Amino acid sequence: MSRAIVVNDKMQHGYRYECIAPIGKNFDEAFTPELTPKEMLALGVFGGVYMRDCRDEFPKSWFTQAKLADSKRDPLLNFFEVNASQHLMEWRRKGWIYKDDPRGWFQWYCRYYMGRRLPAEDARQIKRWRNMTRHIGQIKKYCRPGELDCRRRQRQALLHWAYDSRNI
Repeated sequence: MSRAIVVNDKMQHGYRYECIAPIGKNFDEAFTPELTPKEMLALGVFGGVYMRDCRDEFPKSWFTQAKLADSKRDPLLNFFEVNASQHLMEWRRKGWIYKDDPRGWFQWYCRYYMGRRLPAEDARQIKRWRNMTRHIGQIKKYCRPGELDCRRRQRQALLHWAYDSRNI
């Protein structure tokens, strides 16, 4: 059931990976994202600049409702209408970028969702994803349930990590 994907976009040329799990299934038991990549793109994440040039790699349905910017990052396209991202250069400086996923965590998640499995990298990224729960605790501590205007930047950051902060 393995499927090969070949990537040719602005950041990768001729990169190839195998999808060995069914799309959206067989996740590590420690990884329970609340949002799919399609849902994240439709809600509005990363100021609309993420994945504009790599649509051929993923299902067309992911992009039918996606909020994508025409040119530069637009925080108003984010669900909480705030910028909650650091620049890619900062991600590289901090060592957060894995060589096979030059766009970072969300690219890893999209490929993981598609069925790619890289055990060591998957474990690293799942650990990073789990570390985001500290933001959930802060929202619960300082905001009333459903108070979406409270801590919008943290809520947007959680959306970037597939946590549905609208439900906190």
